[in-house]
Amino acid sequence: MSFGTLDWAVLGLFMLALLGIVVWVARQKDDDTEDYFLAGRNATWLAIGASIFASNIGSEHLVGLASAGAQTGMAQAHWEFHSWIIIILAWVFVPFYWRTQIFTTPEFLEKRYSSETRTFFSFISLVAYVITKVSVTVYAGGIAIQEIFGIDTMFGVDFFWIAALSLIVITGAYTVIGGMKAVLWTSVLQTPVLLLGSIIILFAGLTQLGGGAGLFEGFAEMKRINGDNMHLFRPIDDPDFPWPAVVGGSVIIGLWYWCTDQYIVQRVLSARDMKQARQGAIFGGYLKLLPVFIFLVPGMIAYALAQKGMLDLSGGPDTAFPVMVREMLPVGIKGIVLGGAIAALMSSLASLFNSSATLFTVDFYQRMVKDKSKKHYLAVGRWATIVVTVLGVLWVPVLRSGLLGDNLYEALQRVQSLIAPAIVAVFFLGIFSNRITPAAGFWGLVAGFAAGMLGLFLQFVPAIAQSNVLFSWVANMNWLYYCCVLLAFTIVVMVLISLVTKARSDDDLDGLTYKSITPEQRAEVKASVSKWDYINSAIILGIIAAVYIAFW
Repeated sequence: MSFGTLDWAVLGLFMLALLGIVVWVARQKDDDTEDYFLAGRNATWLAIGASIFASNIGSEHLVGLASAGAQTGMAQAHWEFHSWIIIILAWVFVPFYWRTQIFTTPEFLEKRYSSETRTFFSFISLVAYVITKVSVTVYAGGIAIQEIFGIDTMFGVDFFWIAALSLIVITGAYTVIGGMKAVLWTSVLQTPVLLLGSIIILFAGLTQLGGGAGLFEGFAEMKRINGDNMHLFRPIDDPDFPWPAVVGGSVIIGLWYWCTDQYIVQRVLSARDMKQARQGAIFGGYLKLLPVFIFLVPGMIAYALAQKGMLDLSGGPDTAFPVMVREMLPVGIKGIVLGGAIAALMSSLASLFNSSATLFTVDFYQRMVKDKSKKHYLAVGRWATIVVTVLGVLWVPVLRSGLLGDNLYEALQRVQSLIAPAIVAVFFLGIFSNRITPAAGFWGLVAGFAAGMLGLFLQFVPAIAQSNVLFSWVANMNWLYYCCVLLAFTIVVMVLISLVTKARSDDDLDGLTYKSITPEQRAEVKASVSKWDYINSAIILGIIAAVYIAFW
């Protein structure tokens, strides 16, 4: 089914609305780095929550999560039921971040540990952006647009690269022009478009699968064809997703991503006050309940349709979502869904661009090159974004090669599982224990990251992986279990170093750990909390519990 005139008209209207927001934001002059990177710290809960969701929902969901659904069913849904971890961000981390008025999460580690810890964490974050966020978004975005349009080549060039690079140029332009304000306010437009498009494809898939008998019949047919893949928990001897490894690994990755990663935390740092930051995170928690049903379930629908000969997935599981859009939707509706897809891709990239610029400028350049003008630092941040993006594009061929697996979503989680454990250990031990020393924070981060990169290196060099018992053990271990081992290893390193090095005094810590919070600081947090926060947090936790019971 071709892309019709009405589809182009709908897509054009979306792009014009996006352009209007960018122009409006651009007219509000960015006076300094706080304006450009944190929207002047004046964001409300609506913009924060929408931006958290739109930043998270990128191409790894449109392409990767649908692919995971088509290939493994609900096995990887655990990563998408992390609304309860966003509640941890809202209640545990927001007070610490807001109290210290930081620009970046590495800056918090400097206050808790040392400047060396901040610098190394910034380095880790930028590496993570290159080999996960940039590369995955560009790769999956190219696939999605290529498959939806059904174009193989244009001007003798693989259309994948034309689509991917066009996405980068358009998104980069409005992010460079508008900064964090553009990211926040375009997210308010992109989120409803994305949700509408995804819900349409969900209903269309179930309707077709049910043979016109209704949505419930379609869902029943999907359950029948997917069989055991409908269960969240797989047997403990499952070679790919044993339930203890999935639970442990997904939680570790989730705690890193939602509570400590600049990419997400920057949204709450832009809040007007602590109350708006917390409520924005809680609102984001509500929105995070949706991805399994609007992205992963369509992948399972695609698998069921393919099994019945009603959909062609010969291009592989990563084509599940775009093929459904291309083949199943009528003219006009297809334009809405493509607008939603492009919204997800652009929002994810825009957030990444701004976070990369913030990390490099604030955590590296501004500390090394002092006393420059505000315009100078803004220009450096924009150039840093370009460099990170180019490096990410260079990593795309690795994803296309299938070396990290043929499931994009799993490939992303594999890489993140090697980065997250050390960061989680350093943040959580740092907040919950005064006894963890600055030396322990730095060397724990270094040791945990090095052990993680060893695991990544061994995936690419099988000859070395089998050269000795230790390397063979690491290379052959289930990747989710290795994630848990990395966390335990980092904790042990930090505890041992803390036993032989000097801790900071309670006065030095001043509100950076639970034990050092003053009565005045506790009163400030208490004053920012309302019944709304308690009630809605409880509702989110209740929904998560109900879903786990239903899909046990």
